[in-house]
Amino acid sequence: MENKKKGFIPVMLTPFKNNGEIDYDVLTELTEVYLEAGAAGLFANCLSSEMFELSDKERLEAIKHVVKAVNGKVPVVATGTFGGTISKQADFVKQVHDTGIQAVIMISSLLAEEQESDDIFNERVFELLDLTPGIPLGFYECPVPYKRVLSAAQLQSFVETGRVIYHKDTCLDLNQIKEKLKATEKYPEFGLYDAYMVHAVDSLRAGSAGLSCIQGNYFPELIVWLCDNYNDPSLQQEVIKVQQFLIDNMDVMHNVYPVVSKYFLQKRGLNISTFTRRKVGEFTQSVTKEIEALLQKYNHLQQELDLKYEF
Repeated sequence: MENKKKGFIPVMLTPFKNNGEIDYDVLTELTEVYLEAGAAGLFANCLSSEMFELSDKERLEAIKHVVKAVNGKVPVVATGTFGGTISKQADFVKQVHDTGIQAVIMISSLLAEEQESDDIFNERVFELLDLTPGIPLGFYECPVPYKRVLSAAQLQSFVETGRVIYHKDTCLDLNQIKEKLKATEKYPEFGLYDAYMVHAVDSLRAGSAGLSCIQGNYFPELIVWLCDNYNDPSLQQEVIKVQQFLIDNMDVMHNVYPVVSKYFLQKRGLNISTFTRRKVGEFTQSVTKEIEALLQKYNHLQQELDLKYEF
C-alpha cells in the first residue's frame, strides 16, 4: 500500500441489524472508530466481515459505503475473488476495483484446490493478472476454505510484476515472514502485513509494513500504539507488556469470533449488535464473562500506557 508509515490495517467487521440486514449507520460509526484510532488503511470485505455470508450485491454495497465513509483519508483494500473460473473471478475483481478501492485482494485458497500444485496456482494467478490489466492486487492467506500459504519465491514472482502491492500473511512463522520480506525488499510499493500477534513486535522489527489482525476489532488504538512505538528505546518495557498481553489473551479473542469482538465493542460504547450470519459457536455466559474480564484487563493496560481513547 502507498502509505509508507508502519501501520495497522483493520480487518473490518460487518455490523448487522438484529433482523440480519447490514447496518450501514453502524458501519459508518465503526469506520470512524478505526480512523480515529489511527488506522493506516482498511481491509473491507474480509473474513472478519463475514464475506462468505454476503451476496455479491452486499459485498459491493458494503465496500462502496466504506470508501465513501473514509473519503480518501486512508487507502482501502477489499476481497474480490470468491471461486469459480478465473474469468468469472476476474469479472468480480473489476467490479470491486470500480468501487474506488486501492487494491483488490485475492484469496489464495480460492485460486486452486487444496490438492492442486503450486504450479497450477501460479498459472491461475498470472491468468488473473492478464484478465485484470492495470488493477493493483494483493493476497490474503485466508484460512477458509483452507489455508494456502505462499512461499517467498512465489510472492516475489508476483510482486515483481508491479501489480501486487499488498499481502496479508497468516503463515504464523517468523522465519517465513523474514524470507518473504527479503524476497520482496526491492519493491517499495509492496507491503506485507502480518496477522499473527504472537510475534507482532519481531515481525515489525524484521520489516513488515504493519499489522492486520482481529485484535484491532477489540482495541484498534492499542495496535496502532504498537506499530508506532515498537522500536522506541524509551518504551521497551511497555512494548514487552503489550506483546505479552496480546499473547496471553489470544485464545479468548478467537473463541466465538466475531460475536465476541462485537460484544466487546458494544461494552466499549459502540452501538453494534452481536448478530452474526456466520456460525461460530455459542455465545455462552462463560464466554461473556471471559470477554468482560478481558475488558477489565485492557482498561488497566490502557491506564498504564496513558492511552487515552474513547468511542
